[in-house]
Amino acid sequence: MTASAGSTGSTGSVTQPLRVLLFSQRVAVRDAVRTAVGRRPARDLARIDWIECETIEAVLGHVDAGSVDLVVLDGESQPTGGMGIARQLKYEIRDCPPICVLLARQADRWLAHWSLADAALSFPLDALEAAATVARLLRERQRGVPVVRG
Repeated sequence: MTASAGSTGSTGSVTQPLRVLLFSQRVAVRDAVRTAVGRRPARDLARIDWIECETIEAVLGHVDAGSVDLVVLDGESQPTGGMGIARQLKYEIRDCPPICVLLARQADRWLAHWSLADAALSFPLDALEAAATVARLLRERQRGVPVVRG
């Protein structure tokens, strides 16, 4: 488990919040993700503290500091999209947290694979799929599941 990952106490209650970084220059995209996933994507996970970023510099600073449990990147951001940032993070950050990229089109899944993202979600977001994907990635991070690059 990472130092910042939410943990379960001896009574089974989840104690420490999970930190999910959400990058998009568009407020509407950030709002849609937060609304779809909510503050607690699954009962067995701690609540989420959202870290909203509008710049690449902010993303790199938070991830480099090791204070993030999951990264959600808007693949359509300009001038640098989330898929390029995902690939950079996977190559440059030693213990890179899982990354989920947001796609405008289902046909762009191959780009998400190229980016080395651990998951992808397409717009319009399906709230059940979004929450399940975020929960899966957070559980994998808590269990220390290693990133496997193809």
